[in-house]
Amino acid sequence: MKRQRKIALLVLLCLCVLIGTVCGFLGYEMKRGARLSEETPVTIPSGAGTAEVAAILEEENIIRYPLVFQIAAKWQGLDGQWQKGTFSVEPGQDYDDLFRLLTTPQTASVKVTIPEGKQAKQIGAILEEAGICSAEDFLNASTYGVYDYDFLEGVSYQDRISGLEGYLFPDTYFFEPDADGEDVVHAMLQRFQELVVTEEILTRAEEIGYTLDEVVILGSMVESEATTTEDRKLVAGVFLNRLAHPDLFPRLQSCVTVEYAMGIKKQVLSLEDTKYDSPYNTYQNPGLPYGPICCPSLESIEAVLWPTESNYYYFQSDDKGKLHFAETFEEHAAIQEELHANWGS
Repeated sequence: MKRQRKIALLVLLCLCVLIGTVCGFLGYEMKRGARLSEETPVTIPSGAGTAEVAAILEEENIIRYPLVFQIAAKWQGLDGQWQKGTFSVEPGQDYDDLFRLLTTPQTASVKVTIPEGKQAKQIGAILEEAGICSAEDFLNASTYGVYDYDFLEGVSYQDRISGLEGYLFPDTYFFEPDADGEDVVHAMLQRFQELVVTEEILTRAEEIGYTLDEVVILGSMVESEATTTEDRKLVAGVFLNRLAHPDLFPRLQSCVTVEYAMGIKKQVLSLEDTKYDSPYNTYQNPGLPYGPICCPSLESIEAVLWPTESNYYYFQSDDKGKLHFAETFEEHAAIQEELHANWGS
């Protein structure tokens, strides 16, 4: 009898030790932070159960023991409460943090697409229509905000018509509903840095003797003048040819710079228009305009860096938007005369 009692006590003691060990392990594992070195996105599909969520977290190297996660989740009654969506898990988040994160409904982000070649004021209108922020908030952030990006060093964007015009990279973005103008500008500058401020582009700009800001300015002009890849490279070549011979071509005489300065869009500028007083007017001022005149595509920026070499120094658009190129002023004048004679036909 005594022997049986001793065995029973021993078994009970072993069970207590085992239970204590298991509980201690569970507690330790639950408080153990996510095994990550950087923020990691985790996507939970609609209708996912606890086992599936645990498997996803294990696959992303966030937890080590899916069974522990399942036991802890069931103990807290979280079955059926997992939310669908993509969540950002940060290093060091424990099970309680994960439970809160993955069971809290996400606020839907707002998708907005900024087309290539838009001006800052047009981007502001797009953002306002999408319900992200007001156009005024965005333009104020673009003009008066202070941003710590190396590529903006030495760029006097606060003195320009629309601040960071040219650097607000056109792309598709997702913003939280509470995003403000500065959040949007930061996202666009970050995208610009990722896609434009590359070693290849910076090296090429230096090779052709232009700063990145000058390349962006030229890219914005190319974007505003041409619509096809072929024409963009030809137009870029024309501008670079003229800039390379300032004694013969002291002014670029680009109509789109006048339109930007005046805030208008016309098929044909009048002589009076070309006299408009503005540092952006390349009919009146030598060299480049004071700043970019739109937010160019990567293709237009690359066209400036790798243009089509030619002997063209002039181009003229017809009433359908097709560009006609010429090597001499006489050829250019003849093209203009012919185009104007057939304008609208």
